[in-house]
Amino acid sequence: MLLATFAHAHEYQADALRIDHPWSRPTPPGTPIGVGYLVITNTGSANITLTGAETPRAARVSIHQTTMKDGMMKMQPVDGGLVIPAGTTVELKPHGHHLMLEQLNAPLAEGERLPLKLHFKGADTMDVELSVESLDEEPMGDKQSMDQEMDHSMH
Repeated sequence: MLLATFAHAHEYQADALRIDHPWSRPTPPGTPIGVGYLVITNTGSANITLTGAETPRAARVSIHQTTMKDGMMKMQPVDGGLVIPAGTTVELKPHGHHLMLEQLNAPLAEGERLPLKLHFKGADTMDVELSVESLDEEPMGDKQSMDQEMDHSMH
């Protein structure tokens, strides 16, 4: 296993992969699900696939994609992993691809850093930390309406 080189507070580099700004959001008490976002850059000449992840803070981490269907946001697992084509950048972000941290063992608190192990096909495993950041950039009303419209069912 290759450990990622820590470049600065939110950037990790290992061979052809660079991970930028891995982050999450705080969760209210009793909420069993968190999220993980990050930017993955593949500087190599071959495709690399993010196949999964793990953290001691959750029983399971899965890759999901948010889509709109009939005016409703739906989250669905990504089967087979998320391909990062050679020479491109893929961003896991709100309302797009993201990591679901399932069955959290405690709420995620602002300022906390969660260890996260990323598994790839075509690249070595990378250890990063998710920085739990404030929701200040998003108006609470928008977040509440998003949560009410979001279908968290596993299809």
